[in-house]
Amino acid sequence: MDEAEQTRPVVALTDVAVHRRTTGQEIVLDGINWTVRPGEHWALLGPNGAGKTTMLRLTGAAMHPTTGTVEILGGRLGRVDMRALRTRIGLVSAAQKVPLDATAHTIALTGATGTVQPLWGMYDTATRERAHNLLAELGCKELADRRFGDCSGGQRARILISRALMADPSLLLLDEPFNALDLPSREDLVDALYRLAADRGDLATVTVTHHLEELPPSTTHAFLLREGRKVASGPVDHVLTPENMTSCFGRPVHVARHDGRWYARSVR
Repeated sequence: MDEAEQTRPVVALTDVAVHRRTTGQEIVLDGINWTVRPGEHWALLGPNGAGKTTMLRLTGAAMHPTTGTVEILGGRLGRVDMRALRTRIGLVSAAQKVPLDATAHTIALTGATGTVQPLWGMYDTATRERAHNLLAELGCKELADRRFGDCSGGQRARILISRALMADPSLLLLDEPFNALDLPSREDLVDALYRLAADRGDLATVTVTHHLEELPPSTTHAFLLREGRKVASGPVDHVLTPENMTSCFGRPVHVARHDGRWYARSVR
């Protein structure tokens, strides 16, 4: 990455609003300003219905704002081919549809072509080796020949991250990757994301989650959202405070940090 790319924002939302016209101009997002730079790792938090999914769709070049401007990787939505832009963005979601009977290596391979089903004629030796290397990087080397459907939830999440990294994206979006994971699987994924941040200094990530316990120690920034509006945004130490979390979730919240990990509980 050259010097200009290192200083250029990966994501820049300016005065963004999103209205859902099908429900009578309901405001989904309002007055959102947000900048993500290379190497930053953001947590996007808020109660259900806060607008997190809409924020992620804007960031993933999957929709346009009603008003305001959205620039992703230097391209302004409305002035750039969104299909081409999406090839430079990695997305991981538990809702992604991939063939359950395919092996983990095959799932990773499809990330090179951005397809659900493999396009075998498109994968040369180097591409196949890259898929193996990414599985190893995410701690899934031994799963290469296992059916995706036979993998645990945590293993599937790490395989899907390997798939998302095949295109060497500058931005990785993680939409509730910890959903329905048990404790060991959660911790394996936290460790994998921590190593990923350490090994890829320029990669920017945005993780949507409901639980502070799921944030890896590599988290640098946080954005708190409530009813479509920003509650707080900035360096994680300044944002994840009891006062901000209480304002965001509408009830008293105690926040603590230990060994780089965050914890939160409701205060009676």
